[in-house]
Amino acid sequence: MKVKTFSLGPLGTNCYILSKDHACLIVDPGGDSNIIKDYITTNALTPSAILLTHAHFDHIGAVDDIRKEYNLDVYLHASEKEWLEDASLNRSDIFMGVANGYTTEAPDVLLVEGELQIDTFSMKVVHTPGHSPGSVTFIFEDEKCIVSGDVLFQRGIGRTDLPEGSMEQLAESIVTKLYTLDDHYDVYPGHGPATNIGDEKRMNPFTLQFYRA
Repeated sequence: MKVKTFSLGPLGTNCYILSKDHACLIVDPGGDSNIIKDYITTNALTPSAILLTHAHFDHIGAVDDIRKEYNLDVYLHASEKEWLEDASLNRSDIFMGVANGYTTEAPDVLLVEGELQIDTFSMKVVHTPGHSPGSVTFIFEDEKCIVSGDVLFQRGIGRTDLPEGSMEQLAESIVTKLYTLDDHYDVYPGHGPATNIGDEKRMNPFTLQFYRA
């Protein structure tokens, strides 16, 4: 599986295009839909779905355009099922400073924990709340990698000062659901460079108080 990273939208959110056998998944299209579409066209890819790690405004800016362009289903955890349609929940009304903020139609598929198969892509959906109530991590066991959204960063973690955020809950999600993975798992976060589970266990200053490798 090839992982292509784009830093998109107002906060430079990482959008991932995961491709295999000319099919692809689009994860967290935060903006700049033209960049996503150009890559898909140039590489002769056929999108299969849009996956959202969570529904904060900086992860959803291009959802509407990409969804309509390719007639795709949008996958989002059930805890945030109203967020795409409500700018006050996805926080775009405050952070973007524009009338009405970002909104789009409701998700087509509500994610729950467990195995998920979309075309040739096999993954595990793990509920990892703390940054937001519906944050999920997508774990690709065959490829030994995860897409962690705003849960786990390189030497960092997602902010917990927004409504429904919780430092204690986020730490529990990371330690009990991500740090149990093999050290060699690559981590593709919602912002910043990629990392791996082993390095974060040993060197992430925000989780050392909760986990000792």
